[in-house]
Amino acid sequence: MAATSATTASGNSAPKYFEIPFFASVNENFNKAAVLLDHPKGLLDQIRVCNSVYYMQFPVRIKGEIQVISAWRAEHSHHKLPCKGGIRYSENVNQDEVIALSALMTYKCAVVNVPFGGGKGGIKINPKNYSEEELERITRRYTVELIHKNFIGPAVDVPAPDYGTGAREMAWIADTYQTFVGKEIDALGCVTGKPIPLGGVHGRTEATGRGLFFGVREALNDAELMKKINMSVGMEGKTVIVQGFGNVGYHAAKFLQEGGATIIGIIEWDGAVVSANGIDVEALDAHRKTTGSITNFHGATTVKQGNSVLEYECDILVPSALESQITKFNAPNIKAKIIAEGANGPVVASAEDILLEKGILIIPDMYLNAGGVVVSYFEWLKNISHVRFGRMDKRFEEGGNFRLVSLVERMTGQSLTPEEKNMLIRGADEEDLVNSGLEDSMITAYHEIMAIWRTRPNVKDMRTAAFISAIDKIAHSYFQMGIFP
Repeated sequence: MAATSATTASGNSAPKYFEIPFFASVNENFNKAAVLLDHPKGLLDQIRVCNSVYYMQFPVRIKGEIQVISAWRAEHSHHKLPCKGGIRYSENVNQDEVIALSALMTYKCAVVNVPFGGGKGGIKINPKNYSEEELERITRRYTVELIHKNFIGPAVDVPAPDYGTGAREMAWIADTYQTFVGKEIDALGCVTGKPIPLGGVHGRTEATGRGLFFGVREALNDAELMKKINMSVGMEGKTVIVQGFGNVGYHAAKFLQEGGATIIGIIEWDGAVVSANGIDVEALDAHRKTTGSITNFHGATTVKQGNSVLEYECDILVPSALESQITKFNAPNIKAKIIAEGANGPVVASAEDILLEKGILIIPDMYLNAGGVVVSYFEWLKNISHVRFGRMDKRFEEGGNFRLVSLVERMTGQSLTPEEKNMLIRGADEEDLVNSGLEDSMITAYHEIMAIWRTRPNVKDMRTAAFISAIDKIAHSYFQMGIFP
């Protein structure tokens, strides 16, 4: 088998074996579900293909010299508008990856009932090699390219943060777009994941990790499913290994730990830390902020070849770094009982059957990491409605709660403490409503997927059930358009 030395997502130098392209892997999973459906071949072909890809190269002055930057924006599906998907900054980004990620966004939005088509963007740079000023110039120049080709806009295509980007980059994009479109009233809706003062929404930063927690919790509380994989019901005491300690991995680990799970391993680009007694996620984050690395954390063992920890025994493995981390080459060594996909495409299609034959439950990315796009949808709604969630009803709700509490106190003759009274009276603010909407979205989607899995004997795994859910919803959109009979 041909191999070449490469740097993996965890930063460890290791043999990286050639696998099928990312988009081909996504389509293998799509085809696995499509053959079980009765939709016309032409309709399935339309759902599968990527509608539009814009490849651009533009000059930016870097350290006194002109550097030509390569970048992409893919719009996989226009069955609903706007398209939606993040922008990643990575030296390894390429057109196949961007198209594959845009396809996953299409299916992800359909699975969690968010009315967007899928999109994705990428700039081929390592952001660590540029100053903040240089990154700003690159980001704004990229945005101008998108504007010129009509690949951005609140009704057209709405980017968001992804690997290597965050609220800062989204603020630059929003400002650039507003400058060009002038008086467009919904201009802030051109991008999500923005800082709160620029139209962002509370709860967006932790949304993907929180959504993963809701999905894993729902699965662990599913007695029928847990019996199928010989696990006890509930999260308490479950052992977890998380690959990636960025935004998704950190918040996933944090919420899982708060829910009762024991985090026994964290994998990062420069190694991993493991402890059978559990790792304090907040303490590890503080250590990372102080030292610049998770390695050499007190009370845990450092493993230099971080990705080897993927093969350690645990109840739940959470790959939340990059795609193609579990392949047919390391899948036989995976000992987890559940793989909870926090990243996009961390399990290659060729590894899927190996894992399923071992009885491992795979909770698929297109469902489990959809929390980000769910809350991005809420931010977009906030931007086009021009009102903060909770602004119109928070005080009214508190007034009603106060009157109810006062009535109960008079009827019972018992008085509550000020702390108890405040807890009961308090009305929901924006973050409460966002988190509630996210929880409802994840729970609803879970039960839709499981209904398909449990009622169709020819569906053998959760990913196929999720694809069927997505394909059926997208097909219904095309039927409503009258394009297909």
